Amino acid sequence: MYARRRRAYFLMMGGCLFLFVSAWAFVRLWSVPAAVAMCVVAMVIPPVAAVVANRRGPEDRWWDDAASPDAGSDESRQPRRESRPRSPREQPTGDPTSDAWWDELDGRNRRR
Repeated sequence: MYARRRRAYFLMMGGCLFLFVSAWAFVRLWSVPAAVAMCVVAMVIPPVAAVVANRRGPEDRWWDDAASPDAGSDESRQPRRESRPRSPREQPTGDPTSDAWWDELDGRNRRR
């Protein structure tokens, strides 16, 4: 799965380098507008190659990226289902300055 995307990325980037180098090595001797057009095409390839290399396939389990250390067990491979989403600010961080700042932003007046 990763090898296919990596191979596609390197092929696209190799094609980009080939277009750029050949445009200014020998195509410019016959036609400068053709060399410029080849460079424009070569300019579009790297972002497309990055998208191809970073996309997730249907077999990728994207919800397991931040799994616990026991990610090898079958229970941890299932997505978590909670009754409601938990706020990251439900528990204090332990830093009084940061907690006070977040409490002020949230409109809470919690004093410790």
